[in-house]
Amino acid sequence: MLTIGVEEEYLLVSPATGVPVARAAQVLAAAGLHPAVEHGEVQHELLQAQLEVATPVCRGLDELGGHLLRLRHCLSDAAEACGCRLAACGSAPFTDRLPVPVTPSVRYRRMRRDAPALTDEQLINGMHVHIGVPGRAEGVAVLNGLRSWLPVLTALSANSPLWRGRDTGFASWRTVVFGRWPASGVPPFFADAADYDRRIHRLVATGLVRDTGQLYWQARLSERYPTIEVRAMDVQMRADEAVLLAGLVRALATRILDPDRPAAVPSAPPELLQTAAWYAARHGIAERLPDPATGTLGPASEAAGTLLAAVGPELRATGDLERIDEALRRLLTGGNGAVRQRRRLRQTGRKGLVRMITDETGGVLL
Repeated sequence: MLTIGVEEEYLLVSPATGVPVARAAQVLAAAGLHPAVEHGEVQHELLQAQLEVATPVCRGLDELGGHLLRLRHCLSDAAEACGCRLAACGSAPFTDRLPVPVTPSVRYRRMRRDAPALTDEQLINGMHVHIGVPGRAEGVAVLNGLRSWLPVLTALSANSPLWRGRDTGFASWRTVVFGRWPASGVPPFFADAADYDRRIHRLVATGLVRDTGQLYWQARLSERYPTIEVRAMDVQMRADEAVLLAGLVRALATRILDPDRPAAVPSAPPELLQTAAWYAARHGIAERLPDPATGTLGPASEAAGTLLAAVGPELRATGDLERIDEALRRLLTGGNGAVRQRRRLRQTGRKGLVRMITDETGGVLL
């Protein structure tokens, strides 16, 4: 069984208006006093209205979900104590005041010097799934095998339809904003681990990027841990939705690494994958979605069904099939974060939307 871990990025917002507030230092200090938070589990992010959590290395989905709920509860309590609320949304729906100050670190200040406008607009939050792999050769194999599935993961996870008080028309606006950085989007195909290392280090050696941390592909090998890191997903409002996506990613990686299991879908050319990724960000699950098995557009439920069928044996082997099947059906029926944000805004207005996002982030299911 491959190990799994998740990083989640959150906003800190005003309870009354939903506007991001620069209180990360205060909330981080308050969270550090909580006995249930271990050192290093909560960290600063790029902007002072953001925080990031990282779960321990986990083996089961119950364990993973427990850690996510623990960290969300602790951070929500710390935020409340500091006069703000924790919001797991992929983009800031309301931004009455810009820019939010950059976190005062050498790296983040350098990023703002390099790309001021892009940095100021990074009020976006992702979910990063780390899957433990035996080595870099296996990691590259998983990286290559995941490429066709990344648009489906983007569509399922879409949770950022709103930006600066208006509907962007996109289900995942975070994908669009993040895609403006160099070395972003669907990763290229690599021949092997040596090819991967040679090409990423050439980017750094030429000075086109400062370091490998600025490779913002939707999936990449971690340079810090023996993992592949999948970054195609918006942060999820609900912890159980994060567990659903993490379980699907791990099952895909498990299938790709099984020498007795053939590829579930044919490889696709880069232009098709890049366009499919944009289309998934635009429509999410509300419209048609490219099916990796056929390369054609169809109902989002069909692409999700293709994904579930592809990893059914892997999920059954870990005892997760029923759980993932039920969670996926619930997502498709009730809507992902993008669908629910739009629906709640129509029904209850700005105040009701902010309440829904922050309540679901802290584990209150509406």
